Amino acid sequence: MSIRVVVADDQALLRGSFRVLVETAPGLSVVGEAASGAEAVALAAAELPDVVLMDVRMPEVDGIEATRQICGSPATAGVRVLILTMFDLDEYVYGALRAGASGFLLKDTPPAELLRAIRVVARGQALLAPSVTQRLIRHFSRLPEPLPDLPRDLTRVTVREQEVLVLVARGLANGEIADRLGLSLPTVKSHVSHLLTKLDARDRIQLVITAYETGLVTPSRR
Repeated sequence: MSIRVVVADDQALLRGSFRVLVETAPGLSVVGEAASGAEAVALAAAELPDVVLMDVRMPEVDGIEATRQICGSPATAGVRVLILTMFDLDEYVYGALRAGASGFLLKDTPPAELLRAIRVVARGQALLAPSVTQRLIRHFSRLPEPLPDLPRDLTRVTVREQEVLVLVARGLANGEIADRLGLSLPTVKSHVSHLLTKLDARDRIQLVITAYETGLVTPSRR
């Protein structure tokens, strides 16, 4: 089945370029274009795309608020948002990840990488590689702003799951976690799946944020 994409950017030239790129790729199609965050929210509700390519700086409703509305609505909970920004690890990107985005790319990302990212996010996975997650961790640790949208109670999380969560927050991949804890890879995947469910997190990015916001992991304990 084709992966259905909405392109949201206030620059018509960029929207057109993204549309051409996506529609020439096998298994991908563009089902709508939005010039503002408000239009992106409306299109997400009307078309229920698999992925929204979301610019940050747009008129009316910006990309962060649009992401929050899309990811926070039960009607569009299955829609994944991939942020495209000119800025690496700035406050806009952090806000978007808090709002529920599944990852981000810079706008100068090579076309092949963008297409791969769309497919990764459409599968329900977080876009960020462990090395990028580590950079985000450093960014998150400098930001004291609370995260009210995610649960702060870890009482339902078992001791073993907390150990896994700590290693996820340190940027380790599942295979590395398995080696560190002496577990099988399927067991680690099962623990991560349970963590996503118990903490009502969309992906590993939000698990990282939760680990820091709950105090389970702090910069001094990395």
